Amino acid sequence: MELRHLRYYVAVAEELNYRRAAERVRVAQPALSKQIKDLEFDVGVRLLNRNTAGVELTDAGRIFLDEA
Repeated sequence: MELRHLRYYVAVAEELNYRRAAERVRVAQPALSKQIKDLEFDVGVRLLNRNTAGVELTDAGRIFLDEA
């Protein structure tokens, strides 16, 4: 896990929107999405639920945000 993964996760978790989070951390949205998937793989748990309405934190995602 790298520090940038944490920065990216916090941005997505606070914005609950990949486009706005990508603008906030100044990376392309597809790259941000890939980094979040990599982070979820590294920690071994799904942190975000993605759907057409947006993004929601899972229970593990809420705890991870508090720790991040």
